[in-house]
Amino acid sequence: MGEYKDITPGKKRIKRLYTAIMLWFVGRSIQAAAKIDDDVKKEFEELPDQFLFSLGVTPDGPRMLVGKDVNGRVKYLGSNPKGRKINVDMTIKNLEAAILLFTFQESTAISSCHDRLTVDGDIPSACSVVRILDMVEVYLLPKIVAKLAVKRYPQWSTERKLMGRTKIYLRAILGF
Repeated sequence: MGEYKDITPGKKRIKRLYTAIMLWFVGRSIQAAAKIDDDVKKEFEELPDQFLFSLGVTPDGPRMLVGKDVNGRVKYLGSNPKGRKINVDMTIKNLEAAILLFTFQESTAISSCHDRLTVDGDIPSACSVVRILDMVEVYLLPKIVAKLAVKRYPQWSTERKLMGRTKIYLRAILGF
């Protein structure tokens, strides 16, 4: 028999970069939305103090950490989970599934149904995290895209959407 050459898959650098940028921006947007939107604040108030959740891509893809401190402030904590106690760890099974999720071809609920997203942690807390992610996506995305990304598009006033969107974009980009 002949010898076969090992073929190693490519690194998919552009997809990894896109996913990393999306996780960075969504993490900072969650922090901003927690200061601006009452519904996001309420969801975080119901979570315990020192709550920390992670959303990332396996096996060694990009990740974001968002936590709530003792004073109730929500912070984007970067991407390094080392030495931290994560309460809810949401993991996207591979980079291709992450691209489906972050190009809004598939909602979080559909992604879970197709077994592309796993959750490790308290289920009620994970549901709160998904509701928070959905609200942030409604703020960040135009309506036509957001309808694809969330299970139910909310009936918010135009003022709430536009003012909230502007404030969240500014806070996410400027980091305050």
